[in-house]
Amino acid sequence: MLQIHQLSKSFPPQPPLFEAVDFTLQRGQYVAVMGESGVGKSTFLNIVAAMEPPSSGAVTLDGVDYQTKISDKAQSAFRRRHLGFVFQAFHILPYLTVAQNVAIPLQLNGVTEAEMSKRVEEMLDAVGLSEKHHASPGTLSGGQMQRVAIARALVHRPTLVLADEPTGNLDPETAAQILALLKAEIARNNACAILVTHSEIAATTTQQIYRLTATGLTTTSAAGPSGNSPAKLSTESPAKLSYKSANIAP
Repeated sequence: MLQIHQLSKSFPPQPPLFEAVDFTLQRGQYVAVMGESGVGKSTFLNIVAAMEPPSSGAVTLDGVDYQTKISDKAQSAFRRRHLGFVFQAFHILPYLTVAQNVAIPLQLNGVTEAEMSKRVEEMLDAVGLSEKHHASPGTLSGGQMQRVAIARALVHRPTLVLADEPTGNLDPETAAQILALLKAEIARNNACAILVTHSEIAATTTQQIYRLTATGLTTTSAAGPSGNSPAKLSTESPAKLSYKSANIAP
C-alpha cells in the first residue's frame, strides 16, 4: 500500500508548489493524476518515485518511509526492488537487445541467470514481443519500444508502478493498445499504479481520476470499470496546493 501524508514541496522564495497532500493507494488500484501543463504533476510523481525530496511530509510503501527515513544507498536499493517506471521517452538503451533491456532491473537486483531468463521470456510474451528477443531497439516501432519499456518496468514485479505520459509520443491507435496493455499488466502483477497524463482518454483507462489545480488535489470521477475500491484522498485534511508562476522543473 502506498501512503502519502502531509506532503509538501517548496522552491523558496516562491510560494509552496503544493502542501498538505494526503493520499492512499492499495495494491491492485490504478489511478490517474491530471492537470494543466506546469501545475506540478511531474514534481509530484518525482517525489513519489524518490527522485526528488519533499519539503515536508512522508511517502511510505508497505510501511517503509523510503523518502526521508532511509539512507541514499538504501533508497536506491528500495527503488530498484519495489518501483517500476514507464516514461514518455522510452529510455531504451540502443546498444542492448530487447531482452537485455528488459533484464536490466533483474540484473540490478541480483536475480540469477536462470530466473532472469525465465522472467524476461514471460514478460516479452505478455507484451507480445517474443519474436523480438534478440532485436536491436533501432528496428522497433514506437509502440514496440513502449512495450519493451512496460516489460522492463514490470519484470521485477514491483509494488508500485509510475507512468509519466507513457503514450505522449504515440499515435492514437498505438496509444490505445499501449494503455490497454499497461492496465492489463498492472492488474496481472497486482501492483498499485499512478498514471500522470494530459489525456482524458488515457485517464479513463484507470479506476479513478484525480486532478491537480491551484486549489488542491481532488478526485473528479470514477474512471474505467474495476472490481476494487477507488483510491482514497483524505477528507479530514484536504490537499491544498498553490503553484509558483515560474516554469516547474520536472
